[in-house]
Amino acid sequence: QVQLVESGGGLVQAGGSLRLSCAASGSIFRINSMGWYRQAPGKQRELVATITSGGRTNYADSVKGRFTISRDGAKNTAWLQMNSLKPEDTAVYYCNAGVNWSDYWGQGTQVTVSS
Repeated sequence: QVQLVESGGGLVQAGGSLRLSCAASGSIFRINSMGWYRQAPGKQRELVATITSGGRTNYADSVKGRFTISRDGAKNTAWLQMNSLKPEDTAVYYCNAGVNWSDYWGQGTQVTVSS
């Protein structure tokens, strides 16, 4: 069994920063892409950023230049550094990872940006 555990969410003022972490644990043979998605109230879940095992990154247009995704393969961990946060970034952020040819999701962490 594989688990993804997120941490680092919270309440921050507009213009502030937060860093989310996602740690994978369990019977892990291989982790392919890792990524972050978010879901705001009344909206569909949307991609925020992804990173492949080779380090190639992809970002939603709305976060380009403000958010940075990174990962440490040895630690089975990914991070999302979020700078210049805006109220519209408020959402539950979910970690996603392709582990051992299956797709896993974390439980989500709330990010709230006040204006």
